[in-house]
Amino acid sequence: MDSPNFPMEGWFKSSYSSDSQACVEVCFDGERVLVRDSKFPGHVRPVLAFTPAQWSAFTTTIRAAG
Repeated sequence: MDSPNFPMEGWFKSSYSSDSQACVEVCFDGERVLVRDSKFPGHVRPVLAFTPAQWSAFTTTIRAAG
């Protein structure tokens, strides 16, 4: 999704990433969890939108795999 309705502020990267690593940024925007490529901030690249339940299932799976 690429939309001007996505916020410009409130994005963050994991504390485990450094400035030299490719990473994703996440933004909690009301009823959505937004994810974008940290190399392309702003609205240049697509933004993925998830429900909080979808995001929770994803992060729970990732933690269990690690």
